[in-house]
Amino acid sequence: MYKTLVRPVVTYAYETWVLKENIKTKLRVFERKVLRRIYGPTKEKDGTWRIKSNEELNRLTGNKNNINYFKAQRLAWFGHVHRVLDNSMVKKKYMSGHPH
Repeated sequence: MYKTLVRPVVTYAYETWVLKENIKTKLRVFERKVLRRIYGPTKEKDGTWRIKSNEELNRLTGNKNNINYFKAQRLAWFGHVHRVLDNSMVKKKYMSGHPH
């Protein structure tokens, strides 16, 4: 549910983002809030309930968080741009150091 409904909305136009540390922190916090809502609390042996830890969420998602997703997608985009013809407008713009 997260990968098909939430992530596409959160990552819309991410190619143009500058991922500064404060933005990464906000993305991680938001992602964990959503995942905790989706996966729900954990029932302990004594019958009490607790929220899942960050480590539990990482295990459940295979450590595929938004930041790792961004990095992988950017590498894929770079590979795509690198393979296009040298006279392509996209390649000229992107490789000149001015992706915006």
